[in-house]
Amino acid sequence: MWELTKSFRFEAAHALSGTTLGDASMEIHGHSFRAEVTIRGTPDPETGMVMDLGLLDRSMAEVQKTLDHRLLNKVEALGQPTLENLSRFIWERVAHAGQLARVSVHRDSCNESCTYFGPQG
Repeated sequence: MWELTKSFRFEAAHALSGTTLGDASMEIHGHSFRAEVTIRGTPDPETGMVMDLGLLDRSMAEVQKTLDHRLLNKVEALGQPTLENLSRFIWERVAHAGQLARVSVHRDSCNESCTYFGPQG
């Protein structure tokens, strides 16, 4: 079994209420995000690839375009713009590309990340 990971970056703003940071998090502020999408599988005997990374790149480019330089609070279907919801949101938009193992979203400047392993059940 192999895992293949591809990442993309996006810059976005958000405002979060109800955190221990209080007013600071309720004000609109921005972050640099890094998202990683991991596919799990066995290489095709003919191509030697788990999947064609170009196909994954196309799906990831669409979701990157949806998030980059946006106010995340206004992105439809995202919900509260948390790391948890971002990782789920990205999963839902790239799931058709292959056998997903996980989607991670990082805020490296804050030393934070969240990983989504897909819907349970």
